Amino acid sequence: MRTAFINTISELAERDKDVCLVTGDLGFSVFENFIDRFPDQYLNVGVAEQNLVGLAAGLALLGKKPFVYSISTFISMRPYEQIRNDVCYQNLPVVLIGVGSTFSYSTFGCTHFPLEDLAIMRVLPNMRVTCPGDPKEVEMLLRQLYEKPGPAYMRIAKKGEPLINRSNKKITLGNFSKISPGRDVTIISTGCLLPNVVAAQEFLRKEGIRARVLSAHTIKPLDERSIVAAARETKAIIVCEEHSVLGGLAGAIAEVMVKFGVSIPVRTLGVPDEFPKGVGSQDYFLQRYSLTPEGIAKTAKAVFQS
Repeated sequence: MRTAFINTISELAERDKDVCLVTGDLGFSVFENFIDRFPDQYLNVGVAEQNLVGLAAGLALLGKKPFVYSISTFISMRPYEQIRNDVCYQNLPVVLIGVGSTFSYSTFGCTHFPLEDLAIMRVLPNMRVTCPGDPKEVEMLLRQLYEKPGPAYMRIAKKGEPLINRSNKKITLGNFSKISPGRDVTIISTGCLLPNVVAAQEFLRKEGIRARVLSAHTIKPLDERSIVAAARETKAIIVCEEHSVLGGLAGAIAEVMVKFGVSIPVRTLGVPDEFPKGVGSQDYFLQRYSLTPEGIAKTAKAVFQS
């Protein structure tokens, strides 16, 4: 996803001299080509995230279109007041790029685990919140955020995520990507869990269970139509997110179901209300929280058969 990000932002920067990339001392081994090509459209403010966002807001007031890059925990929490007051309150065209899903920096501990970034971003007025599931979603959503200026947060993963959206179907901000049809259960995922959900769908197919798979690449604005359709057309919804179970995608989906008065069994697979303990790989933590293909399929099967 990082490669899709830098390739897309480079294309936009070549076309529009107001596009600029601003970072908090990150992006090494990723940004070198961009820096060489667009030295006047790149700024490294150092490890100073509050200054980073304040500077980006100033650039936006001058007519620039800044894309601001840092680790997800650092870009979403350290400068939260600046994001709220400098960017969202003034409705400025600043796109925040948070790199790393919850367990991307697995051995760095909870300081690097964005357990709550999607939750705290989606409560901000004017803020759009995206969490792409594959490189194509990164590219298409970035283009749309550029074309429709305003505050935005995008969380991207960084470990060579596979391409899932292989058809020519349009990926649109605010509309979930329908990866596969199904009328038994619906599995909705956000971010880099999408390949695991697709693999789980295959396990379920072998068990005779037809799973609808939706990629919730946009958390805000939320695709209410797809959620209501899933609630009315399938027997259960499984929500998969590499995020706290509080306030993220599952919470947003529950709000929609209450709003429209639809009710079916919903199960959330994510991080419970805790700081994860222990040290291990990303796969280790995903297995702990049943976010592997096997864990997702097991949960979906149990809910469907209950």
